[in-house]
Amino acid sequence: MAPNRAPAAAAAAAGGGGGSNQPPSLASRPMGSGPLPSSTTSTRPGPFAGVPMPPQNVGGGGAVSNGPPMFGPGGMQGGPQYPPRPFAGPQPSPPIMSSPAGPFTGRPTPYSGSLPDQPPRGPPAFSAQSPGMPPPQASPFGAQPQPWQMQPRQIVPPPPILGSGQPPRVFGMQPPLPNQQSMSTISPAMGAGGSAVTGPSKIDPNQVPRPIPNPSMLLHETRQGNQANPPPPATSEFIVRDTGNCSPRYMRCTINQIACTSDILTTSGMQLALLVQPLALPHPSEEPIQIVDFGESGPVRCSRCKGYINPFMKFVDQGRRFICNFCGFTDETPRDYQCNLGPDGRRRDADERPELCRGTVEFVATREFMVRDPMPAVFFFLIDVSMNAVQTGATAGACSAISRVILDLPEGPQTMVGIATFDSTIHFYNLKRASQQPLMLIVPDIQDVYTPLQTDVIVQLSECRQHLDLLLESIPTMFQSNKTADSAFGAGIKAAFMAMKSTGGKLLVFQSVLPSVGIAALSAREAEGRSDISAGEKEPHKLLQPVDNTLKTMAIELAEYQVCVDVFLTTQSYVDIASISIIPRTTGGQVYYYHPFSALSDPAKLYNDLRWNVTRPQGFEAVMRVRCSQGLQVQEYSGNFCKRIPTDVDLPAIDCDKSIMVTLKHDDKLQDGTECSFQCALLYTTVYGQRRIRVSTLSLPCTITLSNLFRSADLDTQFSCFLKQDANGILTNPLVQVREQVTNLCISILHAYRKFCATVSSSGQLILPEALKLLPLYTLALIKSIGLRTDARIDDRSFWINYVFPLSAQLAIPLVYPRMISIHDLDTKETEGSVIPAVIPLSSEQVNESGIYLLENGEDCLIYIGSTADPDTVRQLFGISSVGEIPSQFVLQQYENPLSKKLNEVINEIRSQRCNYLCLKLCKKGDPSGALFFSYMVEDKSPSGLSYVEFLVHVHQQIQSKTA
Repeated sequence: MAPNRAPAAAAAAAGGGGGSNQPPSLASRPMGSGPLPSSTTSTRPGPFAGVPMPPQNVGGGGAVSNGPPMFGPGGMQGGPQYPPRPFAGPQPSPPIMSSPAGPFTGRPTPYSGSLPDQPPRGPPAFSAQSPGMPPPQASPFGAQPQPWQMQPRQIVPPPPILGSGQPPRVFGMQPPLPNQQSMSTISPAMGAGGSAVTGPSKIDPNQVPRPIPNPSMLLHETRQGNQANPPPPATSEFIVRDTGNCSPRYMRCTINQIACTSDILTTSGMQLALLVQPLALPHPSEEPIQIVDFGESGPVRCSRCKGYINPFMKFVDQGRRFICNFCGFTDETPRDYQCNLGPDGRRRDADERPELCRGTVEFVATREFMVRDPMPAVFFFLIDVSMNAVQTGATAGACSAISRVILDLPEGPQTMVGIATFDSTIHFYNLKRASQQPLMLIVPDIQDVYTPLQTDVIVQLSECRQHLDLLLESIPTMFQSNKTADSAFGAGIKAAFMAMKSTGGKLLVFQSVLPSVGIAALSAREAEGRSDISAGEKEPHKLLQPVDNTLKTMAIELAEYQVCVDVFLTTQSYVDIASISIIPRTTGGQVYYYHPFSALSDPAKLYNDLRWNVTRPQGFEAVMRVRCSQGLQVQEYSGNFCKRIPTDVDLPAIDCDKSIMVTLKHDDKLQDGTECSFQCALLYTTVYGQRRIRVSTLSLPCTITLSNLFRSADLDTQFSCFLKQDANGILTNPLVQVREQVTNLCISILHAYRKFCATVSSSGQLILPEALKLLPLYTLALIKSIGLRTDARIDDRSFWINYVFPLSAQLAIPLVYPRMISIHDLDTKETEGSVIPAVIPLSSEQVNESGIYLLENGEDCLIYIGSTADPDTVRQLFGISSVGEIPSQFVLQQYENPLSKKLNEVINEIRSQRCNYLCLKLCKKGDPSGALFFSYMVEDKSPSGLSYVEFLVHVHQQIQSKTA
């Protein structure tokens, strides 16, 4: 059992009551302050540079107090904002980013020029400039920062106030007529004489549904007229006004009306699930989340189910009692919280109290949720220095990235740092030796690991910054002649864990080769898979699961002591991601994958990935629970976490990019015409060392009408859940079976709609519900994805699975149906207020050999140069004179011409939208890179599946045979 456990009452913040017999949550212990700002203002990190944000406290110097009513204009730090749009400066390798001044009037994040010999000394991303200090100097390494101009689409009028009379807006669908279902109809293709074309394809290719992005900014009020508003698509750009329901960024439901019975839900073929992203980034124009402080008594809660006070709890008996919207229990209102009711039955102070009028609030956790003062923020870096890592430049790349990232960590006693290296032994470094070089301490025993000089292995950053710089600069040289090819990955993690055991924190591991010696040594299972002729069928059972339970056992222990592990795989060979990934998946971390690692193009991405990892909005030592109204219950959680008890998930760390899927099931009937509530409660420690409870509540109408379910379906959320379930299914089922399940799920949903909601239509037409008209396209794209294709490498598929598990709804669809644009004509295109031009369907018919095209899926970015592309255009964009000169490793530069500047703007905008640096790869015809590009043309017929039109014909035929 880990030490420093909090009482059960701590778990009750997100879990059950303090008096329950449940074991205390892993996350009940107070986590240390992460990066603490030293001045009164603090910075909100973005993926490429820090963004200043308001001070932590609200109003005149405190949180919203629920003694005297107050709902001030201030806000909470905990509402981290979108990163700024980076300025398109020259692209370096790696870039040096400076901190902009603010999300509204700030400066850009220029990518400076060439790589300097020494790490730049820019302002740390976390700390705002102190009053009286001179402004930071422009970077000596590249372009001068220019004033950041907001794009026209970001200048939006303030959201309308309640009662403004604006009608509810349903995004992505036309308002249906009374008693009529909104639908899309695909008619048979017509011949020249007007008769239907006969033959294998009876669907007109010009009528098939395709995604049409909306370039304008959407305004979304979560509730209007006391009714829930369906959210805009997750992939669109929108600004939310929280008017009772939480923002869809924090919680989305697969269907925005809840079936009253399980029979209705089963008939629809759809699944009921939530996608929760508790710390998601809001848009800069959105109102910050309010902090509510109830003092020593803590937030008002239902005494039976422990649900938190929210806008949907009903006050009765002149406000002296309230009825829980989850369990229906009637509770006494605390005397100091009572207030008279108005004629409408609402409390007269409801609009002045955030917890009674906002879907998301953050409560200050009381002392009962802590057993000691906040612990320090610990960042421990573990670097592979085996022969392969050194020779490929991975070790130097990691050391360079760490030395820059350390500049972004705050000074002061709250931040602690440790570094260790490993090959076939583990090497710790004493960073506390006054005015001397760091001392290497070698641990040769990789079976029974120990930590030498524990007190001097992890030290305060302020005491060792010079030593760190010296050490990180010398490590590549120190090991440049290393002939040790073995890697003691498992032993290295175990040793680092022992050093961090008393505090917890973030362990960031840089690994380049297959772990081969010591604890959890692995073998090259991939070769075994290749030699077995039936490996395609056996992969799910053998090669995509951990080889044994050794690393899983270690991962559970790491999670128990609040150590979150992120693994950066800088490799050129098979490393068994299936086994390695169990550690980050269980501890709330993630896997980063650079294959094949290039010392030219990958260091820039490695640095940006590491920097965003440690500077993005995040919480530590968290526990989360989702509650729902009577009649429904949580069936299962899915994501990157550790689970000790059925109702809660334990998260050593959680950040703004991670989502958790929550599947639901009926355990009773719901009443038609009422509303069903869902609440996600996250107890966590902020990076500023404060214990908080973020509570997001969503209330949706119940219905007995099947057509209402289809009308209110949320395609992005449904598809995200399909994606996560299929990623999990790949681990235990043959790929052919998973592909069949994906197709059958799509057919079942569309058949239910055809049978029960569109019976008057001709049987010769394929009828699709308007809200789900793109489901067949995304289903086909999923079947052709790396996760479900038989020709994918084992590690590529394992990485895909691990990428999907915590993926947000915003990134789920681009992963399988990427965005493609033409870039040869960027300087002549009208972009309708958006930096990024109109998208092109993923079909090879749309790719002209005289053009140049960019394709991105949120993780990778490919640029295809046609074989007859204009040489002058190629030279302007890439600095090469012909397609034949395309390099295998590529770093984008900015040249002095409008086309190059426009391309840099587009790529920077994509990187900012995706919160990901997106390494670029040039592709050409007749080359493996060209084959990779065309493998994303999911509308084409290919070895991995039918064409889009053929798939629609197949779906139509299956629906007809089921209906007959």
